[in-house]
Amino acid sequence: MAKRLAMPAVVSPADWREARMRLLDKEKAATRTLDALAAERRRLPMVRLDQDYVFSGARGKVSLAGLFSGRRQLIVYHFMFAPDWSSACAGCARRIDDIGHLAHLHARETSLVAVARAPYSRLAELRRRKRWTVPFFSSAGSSFNADMGVGGEGEDDFGISIFFRDDDALVYRSYFTTGRGVEPSGFRHLLDMTPYGRQEAWEESPEGWPQSPTHGWGSARDE
Repeated sequence: MAKRLAMPAVVSPADWREARMRLLDKEKAATRTLDALAAERRRLPMVRLDQDYVFSGARGKVSLAGLFSGRRQLIVYHFMFAPDWSSACAGCARRIDDIGHLAHLHARETSLVAVARAPYSRLAELRRRKRWTVPFFSSAGSSFNADMGVGGEGEDDFGISIFFRDDDALVYRSYFTTGRGVEPSGFRHLLDMTPYGRQEAWEESPEGWPQSPTHGWGSARDE
């Protein structure tokens, strides 16, 4: 006899509502915990980067400061694709698949790029084949990956680094995560990793942080 399908228990509507409300209490508590962590992350100190890293992209060579594209904050996905690999990391590819339209990040003065050690020609082909909109850059020939703690010659690792650019165009690293920390990929969760956060009025942020009314910002994309 065929094995029956495993599935959750079936209960009455009243029992379902009771169970759902018990779970909702825990979900709300988890949300408050995540909000508190994001508030603490906005207060995380930064480290200044003096190294003048150079990357290869669609328009040739560009500095780390150039990856910001004139914006205040930069999210870098450290993409696992070593120069001698026959193909890119499948997990990293799925992370890029998860990322939505970049206009919503740009509306908050935040850029997002992916950086890997493979030659740019291979990154460009992968990006074209996957139909990704995230800009890709090659860090080949630089110590960027090693300095950021995501490997170097002979090894590769993945993660997300957050960078910040001040009024004098000096660049700082403010945050890094790897492992399951890279899984949240909606633009709001990505903004939660940055020094300025979502920049909404409800957030508990230090004085002077840019903020605007909740849902009163962003881009409709087609306007």
